[in-house]
Amino acid sequence: MDNSTIKYIEDIDASHDCSFRDWMDMRLLVSPMNIVEAQAALAGGADIIDVKNPKEGSLGANFPWAIRAVADLAKGRVPVSATIGDLEFKPGTASLAALGAAVSGAEYVKAGLLGVKTPSQAEEMLVGIVRAVKDFDAGKKVVASGYSDYARVGSISPRLLPAAAAKAGADLVMVDTAVKDGKPTFDFMSEQDLLDFIALGHAAGLEVAIAGSIGFAHLELLRRLQPDIIGVRGIVCGGDRRSAIQAELVEKVKKALQ
Repeated sequence: MDNSTIKYIEDIDASHDCSFRDWMDMRLLVSPMNIVEAQAALAGGADIIDVKNPKEGSLGANFPWAIRAVADLAKGRVPVSATIGDLEFKPGTASLAALGAAVSGAEYVKAGLLGVKTPSQAEEMLVGIVRAVKDFDAGKKVVASGYSDYARVGSISPRLLPAAAAKAGADLVMVDTAVKDGKPTFDFMSEQDLLDFIALGHAAGLEVAIAGSIGFAHLELLRRLQPDIIGVRGIVCGGDRRSAIQAELVEKVKKALQ
């Protein structure tokens, strides 16, 4: 179901006590770095498989052949996402990386806007990424990722991303942590901050994802927040994102979110 369909139903339901989005289940995105971890994520019930390379950063990019292998594995079962890096403000470089992920089989192409400082830079960067992806396949989706700990890395505030992402034609906006030192998104953004971020995304016609060192203690808060997608890695690796994904932990998180 695309955003235009969701918007149509929301408009019809505007006079009701609850919105259409309240009826939708949160989807669990799990981020493997190889085919073995992808198999575990699928076995545990992940809704989206997000290929990344933790060795290269929060949203570190993996190799094209790794994305292709996971896309082949997941074909007909769940969508595949791929990160293209924690990017500096280099729109051409970002666009080429985005096309590479799309050609390799990713259905969601996720760009970390680490070096972006302003809304105009965000829009310029995303316009190129969106064109590169959608000229290749209009059905693929672009994810604009900001960082909850933006102040400590000198990046753009996540609150400024939804409007820029929508203007550029992106499909989804998310927040993650840039520095993986065990501090979760919730250390940097309050419940109200996150509610506002989700509301801004939805008002702009975008889906919204929350990630960033999520632990089991945060799942109740996430049930209250109700983003469209929750992104995890460390929690399903036993607490250490450098370890391997375990199917039973993916299943445990999935059940806890229901």
